Amino acid sequence: AETLKLPSSNLFPVNWFFDGRIILSQPHGLTQEKLCYRDILLCSVPIMIGLLIGWSWRPRWTGLVYLGLRFLCTVPPGFGARRVWLAFTALSVCRTLWSRLGSSDKKSEESGETEAISRVSDTEDTEKEQEIVTEKDLEHLLHLLEAENANMEWQSMMDKSTPNVSYQAWRHEPQSGPVVYRSRTVFEDATPETVRDFFWDDEFRPKWDPMLAYFKTLEEDPNTGTTIVHWIKKFPFFCSDREYIIGRRIWESEKKYYAVTKGVPYPALPKRDKPRLVEIYFSSWIIKAVESRKEDGQLSACEVSLVHCEDMGIPKDVAKLGVRHGMWGAVKKLNSGLWSYQTARKAGAALSLSAQIARITTKLNMDVAETSRVDEEERGRDMEKARRRKDQFNVDWKLIVVGGVALACGLHSSAIGKALMFGAGQRLARRLNHCRRFIL
Repeated sequence: AETLKLPSSNLFPVNWFFDGRIILSQPHGLTQEKLCYRDILLCSVPIMIGLLIGWSWRPRWTGLVYLGLRFLCTVPPGFGARRVWLAFTALSVCRTLWSRLGSSDKKSEESGETEAISRVSDTEDTEKEQEIVTEKDLEHLLHLLEAENANMEWQSMMDKSTPNVSYQAWRHEPQSGPVVYRSRTVFEDATPETVRDFFWDDEFRPKWDPMLAYFKTLEEDPNTGTTIVHWIKKFPFFCSDREYIIGRRIWESEKKYYAVTKGVPYPALPKRDKPRLVEIYFSSWIIKAVESRKEDGQLSACEVSLVHCEDMGIPKDVAKLGVRHGMWGAVKKLNSGLWSYQTARKAGAALSLSAQIARITTKLNMDVAETSRVDEEERGRDMEKARRRKDQFNVDWKLIVVGGVALACGLHSSAIGKALMFGAGQRLARRLNHCRRFIL
């Protein structure tokens, strides 16, 4: 084919063929070689941009390897795109391997957690078959009422009193879960036995608690006094009613009564959309005789230390506002209901079935309960210490792998650097010889 030399061949030497092909001619000097590399760089920029965009879209590293092999075959030797492609490929491969290792660790952790949860659920199911309310719930109540419990911060909410009742309330806001409320109420001229029956008497409760719209005893154990009751409470017009399935039990020790009530599952009762079932519910108290405010040395008053928390399914701030504004009114209704209950009992009113169940208590040895609680706390502290020691001496194997790879890459990069320097020296020597011949 006949060729034609273009006028711009002094700056960019090309040979134009009439069939439309352009080929690069061999450079005749150092300046022309620089221009040639500059043009190659300009032509390679779009390819590198496409490579970068493709990598940012997280392609499979195998496809990236194939693309790089094709690119290596088309790029002239000596151009730095090979090293850039190797860097991108290595980064993609390392990220893929790291994500796979992390996902395998997460799967193993999740499987371990699933097994642990299944074991705990199996144990809980076995305990539920045996006992609905256990001594673990009693220990939880004692733990929450400990005065020296430094792990919980209690905020004071109220401190009011009347001639017949005094009331103090606090609240604790955990990082997760519903707010926990604690209160101390002292009723004047009341006995612990009367207060115990009063709190358990569902038949009398609607007379002083207007929120209780429905109640029914589902199950009862005449040996331990454990009962399962079904409640439906009326809420304000902007909230739907709430449904409660509560397990109840009372322990007794030295004229002190430990009443524990909590939400329990009951498969025999079908779950409905309305009223809404309150699943997280724990309301328990300790009843004991204390000295009256009259300071006459007589234990004629009754103290009730209450712990209450429940998840009603409404925003936490709204629930806190409602509890704060309705707290004192509920206390006054409670005190009025207790006085009415005492009057009815003095008049010879018969005990209801639920009040009779309240008199079936479980005798409790507080020394044994205290010992078991202390042992449980010691076991928890020992497990925490063991975990800290394990974390202290346990080295993450990923760090070892990354360190080894970094060391290998460092040694390899130093060898590559030496080879590149040697090759660059040879190329510079060839250019100098070429310039010397051109000058001569």
